[in-house]
Amino acid sequence: MGTVVKNVLIGVFVSLFATFGGIFVYLEYISRYGFYETIDLIIEGKLYGKVISLAAIPNLFVFFIFIKKKQDNCAKGVLLVTILIALTTLVLKFF
Repeated sequence: MGTVVKNVLIGVFVSLFATFGGIFVYLEYISRYGFYETIDLIIEGKLYGKVISLAAIPNLFVFFIFIKKKQDNCAKGVLLVTILIALTTLVLKFF
């Protein structure tokens, strides 16, 4: 596997980790309700897209860290996941 592909995959995995970390932080610390109560409210209110969008905010910081360190291929992986999150949010909005 080439170094370019390897670095893009590193960016993808770091971005996914940051997104799941953002979801966890939102569910555990920002929401007024408990973890499982918040999940139930998200399901009842069909708020998947909004929560996923909020959870993607840490990707912005990860992206700029990779750019600052001149790791452009890792930043491409973060950008790829962020675009996929945006498309997922768009699809969830209409369905």
